[in-house]
Amino acid sequence: MDIVAPPRRSEMMSGIRGKNTRPELLVRKFLHAQGYRYRLHRKELPGTPDIVLPKLRICIFVHGCFWHQHEACKYATIPKTRPDFWEAKFKKNKDRDKKANDALSRLGWSVLTVWECELKGRAQGLPRLLAALERASRG
Repeated sequence: MDIVAPPRRSEMMSGIRGKNTRPELLVRKFLHAQGYRYRLHRKELPGTPDIVLPKLRICIFVHGCFWHQHEACKYATIPKTRPDFWEAKFKKNKDRDKKANDALSRLGWSVLTVWECELKGRAQGLPRLLAALERASRG
């Protein structure tokens, strides 16, 4: 049972955004500081990637661990209220992510995923992202 009243829960859920999230802004700021220039939310590409580096043909998705159910992550929990609904929703999200990644790969784009948990604390995801971008730049 939810400990929050339905109107308050609705208000809380409506505050969750898909674009310009804190993790996404952190990645964008990091990329810009490293000298990378990018485009945002390119609707003509499958999956509408969060960040697109056209010169390198790289798409970057910044995923929330909860919404995209990051494997073995402490933030990828399933709510106790209506678990069937949530499991179906998470499955659709994961299927949509895979479909977008496959379509982008077929179009010749490299796809990188940065997870929300990688940006917390010491932010180990940013050096990993930088290494992947440097590999792509060279090859």
